[in-house]
Amino acid sequence: MIACFSRLAGLVLALAAGAALAAPPQVYDDPGVLVLGRISDDPKSHYEQLKPLLDYVVPRMADVGIREGRILMARDAQQMASYLRRGRVDWVTETAGTGMLLQARANAAPLLLTERDGVQHYHSVFFARRDSGIDGLGDLKGRRLAFQLPSSTSAYFVPAGALLAEGLQLEILLSPQDRMQSEAVGYLFARSELNISTWVHKGLVDVGVMSNLDWGNPQRMPAAFRDDLVVFARSADYPRAIELVRGDLEAPVLARLREVLIQAARDPDAGDALLRFFKTTRFLPLDDASLQALGRIGRDVERVRAEVE
Repeated sequence: MIACFSRLAGLVLALAAGAALAAPPQVYDDPGVLVLGRISDDPKSHYEQLKPLLDYVVPRMADVGIREGRILMARDAQQMASYLRRGRVDWVTETAGTGMLLQARANAAPLLLTERDGVQHYHSVFFARRDSGIDGLGDLKGRRLAFQLPSSTSAYFVPAGALLAEGLQLEILLSPQDRMQSEAVGYLFARSELNISTWVHKGLVDVGVMSNLDWGNPQRMPAAFRDDLVVFARSADYPRAIELVRGDLEAPVLARLREVLIQAARDPDAGDALLRFFKTTRFLPLDDASLQALGRIGRDVERVRAEVE
């Protein structure tokens, strides 16, 4: 009986904690509250990464009327776009691809470039086995390719856009064993970079795509695989991550948020909060090259949505 009660109490506490992380959007109508949003499949972990920086930012925005900060999680880009359109979320941290999707769907405005772990820009790489006979994107007709996830910038939106720009068609496969019946590029979602590298190495698919950072990470591209694989194409560089705000955020709040985030890298009190915020090292103004890259990714995202999904 005692054990049963303990399990029940634990369940109640867990449900209460979950409710706190996913509070109903009605509580976010107060203009004195700054709401930081995140698309998440792990709200508890992401809450712990977001909260320290929000706690750092809020006291430094008192002069523009901000007195409290809250976090609102969304299950996917569609829900986050709804939150932004309805003014439920003020500030979002995202990858470039999803950020441009939110710009198109919800008029979100790019605010700053986010440097993570010292990296401002990265790119996507296409790779295959050395003995595959694949030398370029034009060789992919009738081949099988592994993306990571439908939300990935480096391992879906950018490489899929590059294939469409090459004049190739994309067709989803049921499994790695599914055979192509046309000259389209057959694709699957492998869900992790390690799966992508393993599938290519074992010959389950012909080609994989990932970021150059993942290509250089032995936990995602094991050293034992790399001698048998070769990069045969790459994309242009694009921002590692970006901060966005809702399009109708009050100008004084927007300007102060931008100022606080840029200055954070020079403030020792922000060090731990930045590190927890997805290993952020600093926030930077978006230069012309980064804005042009975001524009390209925005066009890639729209084309992939229209022609592939």
